[in-house]
Amino acid sequence: MLFTMRSSLSLVALLSAGVANATYTNSTPTFTPQAMLSSPRRGSAIPNADGTLALYTVATYSFEEHHNSHELRVMNLANGTSWLFSNSSGISNANWLGDGSKIIWFVSEDDGSTSFVVGDATAPSAEPISAGSVPGAVDNLKLVSIGEGTLGVAFSGQALPNGTLYNSELAPTPYSTGRAYTTIFVRHWDTYVTPQRNSICFDIGSKGLSFIAKDITLNQATTTKSDVYYVPLTTFTETSPELKVVSTPNLEGASDAVVFSPSGSSLAFVRMAHIAYESDKNRVLQVADVTSDLTATEFFASEDGKGAWDRSPSTLLYSQDGESIHAVAEDFARVRLFTFSSDPANTTLPSIIYKDGGVTDLHHQGKDKLIVSSSSYLDNSVFSSVDPSVSAATNASSGVTTISANLNSLKAYGLSRDFISDVFYQGDGDYLVHAWVIKPSTFVEGQKYPLAFYIHGGPQGATEDVWSTRWNMAVFAEQGYVVVAFNPTGSTGFGQNLTDGIQNQWGGRPYNDLVKGWEYIEENLPYVDTDRAIALGASYGGYMVNWIQGQPLGRKFKALFTHDGCFSTLAQYSSEELWFMQHDFNGTLWENFDNYARWNPANHTDAWSTPHLINHNELDYRLPIAEGLAAFNILQAKGIESKFLSFPDENHWVLNQENSLVWHKTVLDWLNEHVGLPVYSSPNDTDYRAVLQSGPWI
Repeated sequence: MLFTMRSSLSLVALLSAGVANATYTNSTPTFTPQAMLSSPRRGSAIPNADGTLALYTVATYSFEEHHNSHELRVMNLANGTSWLFSNSSGISNANWLGDGSKIIWFVSEDDGSTSFVVGDATAPSAEPISAGSVPGAVDNLKLVSIGEGTLGVAFSGQALPNGTLYNSELAPTPYSTGRAYTTIFVRHWDTYVTPQRNSICFDIGSKGLSFIAKDITLNQATTTKSDVYYVPLTTFTETSPELKVVSTPNLEGASDAVVFSPSGSSLAFVRMAHIAYESDKNRVLQVADVTSDLTATEFFASEDGKGAWDRSPSTLLYSQDGESIHAVAEDFARVRLFTFSSDPANTTLPSIIYKDGGVTDLHHQGKDKLIVSSSSYLDNSVFSSVDPSVSAATNASSGVTTISANLNSLKAYGLSRDFISDVFYQGDGDYLVHAWVIKPSTFVEGQKYPLAFYIHGGPQGATEDVWSTRWNMAVFAEQGYVVVAFNPTGSTGFGQNLTDGIQNQWGGRPYNDLVKGWEYIEENLPYVDTDRAIALGASYGGYMVNWIQGQPLGRKFKALFTHDGCFSTLAQYSSEELWFMQHDFNGTLWENFDNYARWNPANHTDAWSTPHLINHNELDYRLPIAEGLAAFNILQAKGIESKFLSFPDENHWVLNQENSLVWHKTVLDWLNEHVGLPVYSSPNDTDYRAVLQSGPWI
């Protein structure tokens, strides 16, 4: 549900103050899970109108105080220095208010309402100004100038079926906890579905707003179709504005990344072709003039219907003059920034304007440049200034200036790009498979190191040059492993054919790609000790580890680790997004039973024999906990050395820092002891030892 309001730019001038920005340092030479989890986590940089200042957030967890601190900071983009604006944990959605240094942000109140507060970025000590409130929790603040010193403001929040804003604090408590459903979803990700509704994606322009919503006439769990809507607005005070749907001939899949041009006249977005495939290629489309024909035109269309640009962009932004569109897309295990003409008749394919690491966000910096937020294996946050005209002409070899980086650089721990490389080898067919090779900082030529054989989830996903607090390859490498992280069949960013190749092949082509990857390591990486190898993976990667356990490759490993993985493909209707398996197994269970049974790890438990750690969490509704329990029960019943780890308050991911530290300690201890490396946890680690001793089953 979207709400609109007006906001005047007449504000009180405030005094200026400054605080030097903090930089994380650590003299410990080894990059440990605790160092990674306690390092500051910096949000995206949001520049002001003239591109001189930027807002960003920093969250830092202390394992000594068991507390997460939050900061809203302001950065001088000319030199990268910053000062603290606020350290209140209740503020969110800070954004610039007009052309100066005024900012607006949300404050969550105890009664469930949200207050709007205005201040001056250059005067953090001055008293802020209250600018109103709404009676519920809201998010995703967006603003646009609509003339004469007035801003249109839009935000999203949960709404009741009648359209009123939902407030969980004021909702009556029922006497019964029962739930009854006549349609699906029943639950999604980690919560049960309630009557409240959410907006998926929206943008605001000077002539109105656009949002994306699923087609409610279709089964929500078996189809991915979502449509783009346009709402014309003049004053942003309209009480019953007209709702118009954007037409996208021949495209019936999910829509995303809706964005207006600076003039508000044009509207761009991405959409997939297939109605029930979540990893189909995103095509870029545009409505040239929202005040006339709302039929969208596809960029890079081709006669075969596949599209001339073999990438799947996820984020779009018009240039300030509206002549170009910038797009973020996965590309060869990076997440790169591209640019192309905003005229769909121009068939010139996009040019790369930012190529290193993984782009997470982008905003205009003044009239001609961009502020790009990104990360990499070595940096958890990088802010860069990009001149698209220069960068596009040089394949991003120039025109990119780093403003602020190394918030937690692994260079301080002895790591550098010299320890990270990518390789390609022949896959199970006429295609190449990519893999990352990450060495420990203690690497010495002539010595051999145990192998960590990592398989990503998805399966339509990729292991990329981006920072992660869940699967940080450097953390595993610093234990003394050479990590080889694969992007086999099903991976994204290497062309749609490789992504689509996973269909009906879960344990086929990807497994064969990994077998060939093992052979590549043995033949080409003499510093890897394949006699001391472990395999690990999450979600689909966990499925693959379970599959490997029952295959010949499973006998190559000293130990295995499955995180929230599939044990039985026949049980996948206990999941929530049914379109996922119905696409990947090419039909329903009752119509194509053999497709589900063919790649079922449960069929091969007679061959299971390798020591195996299982992690599965109680709030994982994507792959319910019964999958992990079944795998562990089989291991225990067969007398195979095994361990089961579970968190009652975590979902498909382990996000709480304290839980994540226990996860890392458990995983690293298990893997290390099976390849002869020192265990990570300390004998004096009383909190962790208490977890280990919490039940007779461990």
